[in-house]
Amino acid sequence: MMTLATLGLGSLLLAQVSLSWLIWLAIIFFIIALVAYAVGATGVAGMSAGVGRTLLFVCLVLAVIFLIAGLAYHPAV
Repeated sequence: MMTLATLGLGSLLLAQVSLSWLIWLAIIFFIIALVAYAVGATGVAGMSAGVGRTLLFVCLVLAVIFLIAGLAYHPAV
């Protein structure tokens, strides 16, 4: 049976890839919001900014969860 300690490195790499992808999506939505606002589509701009903000908060929550899990299940050296 595999424990979390044996999966430490793999899950850490997966967490970094997932978090960087979420941050990238949040930045894209913020850019869409800025362009939409500049064009005058304030409804689209507000919606895109809301999605970007939500993705950013999800990324922060996942980062904290992975940090706590990494500290709690760190194998003894």
